[in-house]
Amino acid sequence: MSLRLVIPSREEANSELSVVRPWWQFSVRFNVAISQGIPVARMHERESEGVMMRWGLAQKSARGDVNFTSLGVIHRDRLHSDQTLRTPWLHGQRGIVPLAGFYLWDRAEAGHHQPYYIRLVNRPVFGVAALWDRAETSEGDVIESCALIAVEANPLMAEIDSAAAHMPGILHRSDYGTWLSCSAPQAQKLLTPYPQARMVCHRVGPYVNHLEFDEPALIKPANH
Repeated sequence: MSLRLVIPSREEANSELSVVRPWWQFSVRFNVAISQGIPVARMHERESEGVMMRWGLAQKSARGDVNFTSLGVIHRDRLHSDQTLRTPWLHGQRGIVPLAGFYLWDRAEAGHHQPYYIRLVNRPVFGVAALWDRAETSEGDVIESCALIAVEANPLMAEIDSAAAHMPGILHRSDYGTWLSCSAPQAQKLLTPYPQARMVCHRVGPYVNHLEFDEPALIKPANH
């Protein structure tokens, strides 16, 4: 699933997630790609905190070095089948990424990929389920990274990205605390497709394809 993120302001994220320790420092972004830093809420010593992490899991290799992967989205089924993911999943290394929206691409009839901007109805910020991990380089630097968790697409998302048939695991606001603190089996039950009636989307221009563009104009509807 090809995905780019729109990150809200720190103030909006604090209001939505109400973390006890908001250590994170970030500002509004309109075109965030894998390998860049994103805000993540998680539990630490029984308190919620907001930190910055690399988007795309950094994993320890058999030789002991760190691989900076492009694994930015993982389907929920892999949480049990992939051993490298199963360990942090069972250890409760779950997070919530606050988003204002995200982009998906559809292959248009002309052959090009048409970007769409997706957001929630009357929700300037919403939380997406994530899995995080920690890796240490040979120089002793600690890298914390994460991947968004994907679920089966609802009809709206499937229409846009029919090839992947997945969508980000958007959490209900009432489930934030449960997601961060519950057991793995309980958390698995929260990974369900978000209702399409509470989501909206529209076509946007091609500038989102280029990371040098990061401005509010990217989310505006494209001229047909």
